[in-house]
Amino acid sequence: QVQLVESGGQLVQAGGSLRLSCAASGRALSSYAMGWFRQAPGKEREFVAVTRSIGGSTYYGDYADSVKGRFVISRNNAKNTLYLQMNSLKPEDTGVYYCAATLSSFSVSQLQSQAGYDYWGQGTQVTVSS
Repeated sequence: QVQLVESGGQLVQAGGSLRLSCAASGRALSSYAMGWFRQAPGKEREFVAVTRSIGGSTYYGDYADSVKGRFVISRNNAKNTLYLQMNSLKPEDTGVYYCAATLSSFSVSQLQSQAGYDYWGQGTQVTVSS
């Protein structure tokens, strides 16, 4: 079992930056594929970013087109923590951000779906004002 707790969400002005954290307990994260999703009010939860091992301590990341070039997903396995650095924030980035984890060997494209994950955090609210 893995427990995930997100933090770092807050109100920020458009153009600003935030770093979200997802602290894991229960198991070491190094072998897990990890993802960030978000859900805006009245909308479906959507993929934001994913990181998974491609061998040893090398990880591959992928992003939704809407955040590519602005967001960076990273992980610190020693701290058992996943991060999402969000820059040049826009009002449309507003939503509840969730981290997720899985030990599956799904492809990166499969990990862009919520169904690819076994464990979820409770979410952290990000609000970007215009």
